[in-house]
Amino acid sequence: MAEPRITVGTEKLIAVEDGASRQLRTLLERQGRPAGALRIKVIGGGCSGLVYPMDVLAGPLDRVFLVESNGVNVVIDPKSALFVGGSELDFSNDLQHGGFKVSNPNAEVTCSCGAVSNTHLRAHETPEHL
Repeated sequence: MAEPRITVGTEKLIAVEDGASRQLRTLLERQGRPAGALRIKVIGGGCSGLVYPMDVLAGPLDRVFLVESNGVNVVIDPKSALFVGGSELDFSNDLQHGGFKVSNPNAEVTCSCGAVSNTHLRAHETPEHL
């Protein structure tokens, strides 16, 4: 089987905060995938326009951006990468709104649930520049 084709990104695309790093490492170890990654997608929906579905993978898939940040791996597909540039990933233990949270500086509208809407990408900010 061929090796997946990946593009290595930097923390300019997404940075993982300490809480998210600890939680992701714990999840990966419990699943027996210490070299795994968190996949983040961006899709339309939710109360503000965009949501970030996430899942844990054994490793990078083909044609993704791979960002190593704070000792963990995050993978993002090229289309989603257009919307997350400069974002931070954190984790909250909050009873009602806990979980992984993406803080996106490109969001014009946010909701208390953490969803965002109306992100902007300047013409020169392609994912390859992040």
